[in-house]
Amino acid sequence: MLREITFLIERDESSGVFVASWDDPQGGGITTQGADLVELQNHIREATRCHFEAQEIPDSIRLHFVSDPVLSAA
Repeated sequence: MLREITFLIERDESSGVFVASWDDPQGGGITTQGADLVELQNHIREATRCHFEAQEIPDSIRLHFVSDPVLSAA
């Protein structure tokens, strides 16, 4: 059983929604999205419960926000 899984969180620049993805080491994975962080968290929990058997649901879900800061050249 996995004790923790980590979702990568990115913001889709064209639509503005948050996209979360987790790659299952055994193949496949989970991808979901939400208009805001509260909706995203709810979708992640629901998708995780659907992906795993009841006895295999991870103890915790970590969110890793992926962002590329932009610096001014001046």
